[in-house]
Amino acid sequence: MQVIQLTHPYKENQIPKEDIVLALGFFDGIHKGHQKVITTAAKIAKASNYKLAVMSFDHHPSVVFGNAKVEDIQYISPMERKIELLENLGVDYFYVVQFDKDFASLKPQEFVDQYIVALHTQVVVAGFDYTYGPHEIANMELLQTYSQNRFEIVTIPEQRNRHGKISSTAIRQALESGQMHSANKLLGYTYQFSGEVVHGHGRGGRLLGYPTANLKVDKEVLLPARGVYICQAKIDGVWYPAMSSIGFNPTFVPEEQVTIEVNILGFDQDIYGQVIETKWYFYLRPELKFDSVDALIKQLDQDKMATEEYFSKKG
Repeated sequence: MQVIQLTHPYKENQIPKEDIVLALGFFDGIHKGHQKVITTAAKIAKASNYKLAVMSFDHHPSVVFGNAKVEDIQYISPMERKIELLENLGVDYFYVVQFDKDFASLKPQEFVDQYIVALHTQVVVAGFDYTYGPHEIANMELLQTYSQNRFEIVTIPEQRNRHGKISSTAIRQALESGQMHSANKLLGYTYQFSGEVVHGHGRGGRLLGYPTANLKVDKEVLLPARGVYICQAKIDGVWYPAMSSIGFNPTFVPEEQVTIEVNILGFDQDIYGQVIETKWYFYLRPELKFDSVDALIKQLDQDKMATEEYFSKKG
C-alpha cells in the first residue's frame, strides 16, 4: 500500500494516474461499519479493474473546528495502526490529508473537484453520515449534485448490532469503561496497541514473583479503563498469554502517571528497549489497593489462574 500525504494545495504529480474507487471517512478504529465501506469499495474496484483508495485525515477535524489540541486527542487506531489495518484490507493508495484551516475552508464543490475528481475517482463509497463541510450543504444526498455525473456514488447505510449503531463513539465508550468484549465485537477484531518496554521499579519480579514488562505508549493511544486485563503480548513474532494492569500502583507509592505493566506467562527474557504489541481481551477486575504484599500476591495468583483458564478455553 502506498501512503500519500497531501497538504492543501497539493501538487498534481503526487496523484497516481490510475482510475480508483475512493472510500471516504475518518475511519478511527476501522471498525465493522468502516470495514463495510472499505470492503464494498474493494469489491467494486476488483470488478472494474480499478485501484482501491482510501482518504482520511492526519488528525481529527475537531482540532480545527473545536478547542481540541493535537497532543490531547487519543485514537482507537493511531496512524501507524490505521495504516496496518488498511493494508490488511488490501488498499492500494491511502491518501492522508493534512486537516488544517486552508483545507477546512474549501467549499463543497471545491472539495469534490480537487479531492475526488482530480484523484481520478470513478466511484465514491462512503457512509450515510459522511460530510465534507457543513452538514446542511455537504452531505451524501447532495454529493450527486456536486459530482455533475463525473463519478458514481455508493452510500453505505447505518451498520448496527443488537445494542445499536456501530460507531467509533460506542467503541470509545466501551474501552473507557473496560468493556473489552463489547469493544472487540464492534471492532471486528481484538483491540491492539504497541509500546516500548522500559525500566520500572522492579517490584513485580523481585517482590511479588510476577515480573512485568513496563510499556511506554504514545500519548495518542486510547487506553482502556484502569484495571487488570487478560491480554496477549507479541514478542519476536510469537503471541504469549499475559495479564496486564493499567493504573497507578495504589498498593505501593502511587504513580503520578498511568503505568501499563504486562506479566507475560511462560516468558523470561530481557526485552528492554523492544517494542511489543499487545491484544486486550477481557477485563478481570478494577485496580485495588491491598493491605499487604501477601494479599496482593494472593490476588495475582487468582488473576493468573483466570488468565490461564481463559486461554485454555479459547484454544
